[in-house]
Amino acid sequence: MLELFQGQPCHRIRIDCGETVLVAEQGAQLVSWVSGGRERLFLSPASRWDGHTAIRGGIPVCFPQFNARGSLPKHGFARNLAWTVAEPARAQADSAQLVCALRADARSLGIWPHAFEAQVRVTLSPGQVEVTLAVDNTGAQALQFSAALHTYLALDDITQASLSGLGGQREWDALRDSHAAAAPLLRFEGAFDRVYAAAALPLILQDGAHQLEISQSPQWADTVVWNPGESACASMADMPADGFAHMLCVEAAQVFQPVALPPAGHWQGWQRLRVEA
Repeated sequence: MLELFQGQPCHRIRIDCGETVLVAEQGAQLVSWVSGGRERLFLSPASRWDGHTAIRGGIPVCFPQFNARGSLPKHGFARNLAWTVAEPARAQADSAQLVCALRADARSLGIWPHAFEAQVRVTLSPGQVEVTLAVDNTGAQALQFSAALHTYLALDDITQASLSGLGGQREWDALRDSHAAAAPLLRFEGAFDRVYAAAALPLILQDGAHQLEISQSPQWADTVVWNPGESACASMADMPADGFAHMLCVEAAQVFQPVALPPAGHWQGWQRLRVEA
C-alpha cells in the first residue's frame, strides 16, 4: 500500500497478526518494522526527508561502496536515489513481500560507469523480517562493488545492551585501527566502530527484556557493529543528542574484499531479524 511518510512515498506491507514494515522509495530503505507491538528499528527524528539526502536510520542499502573506502560518495549512491517497485506487494495471512529495483541510468552512470540492476526484497512474517540485496551485472564489462545492509536497531538503553555470537571472530577496531579476536559478549560504552569476520551462527542482541536474533547469509563476509557514542552523536545534524543511547547498528556487509561480477554475473545476500522476546 502506497502512502506518504514524512512527505515521501513509501510502501507498507502487513500481515494478519498486525505486524508491518514500511519501505521508502528513496533507497528502498526500510524505515519501520513493528513486531510484537514494538518498533524494532531506530529512525532518527532529525532526518531531512528531502528525497535525496540519506535517511538516518532503518535499514539503508550501502552500494556500490561501503563507507569512504573508495572514490564514490560515502556509502555509495543507492541510498540517495529513488527505486521503483519491481513486483507489487504480495500478502498472505502470515507472509508479505515487496521487491524494489534500481537500474543504471544517467544519474548513476555519471558517478559509477557500470551497467547494473540492484533489487531489494523485503519479506515479512510473524516476528521476522528478511532483507535481501541482489545485484546483476547487465553490462559488457566486469564490475566490482562493496555493500552493506546498514541496519539500525532500536534499543531502550545502549548501556544495558549486549551482543553475543561473535566471540573469537577476527575483529578490526576502526577507531583505534587495531586487530584482535572478538570477545564473547560485546557491551557498549562510548563510541564503537568495529568490523568482524561474519559468524556462521546467529547473533543475539539483548536489550533489557527484549531479545533479537540476527543472522546473515554467507555471501556477506563481514559484520559491522557501530554506535557513534555521545560526543560524535552530538555533532551529527541528523541525530538528536541522545540518539546514540537508543540505537545500535549491526550490519551485514562486504567491507574488505569487493564482490567481483563478470558480465551477466549475479550476487545476492540477506540479513534476517527475528524477535526472540
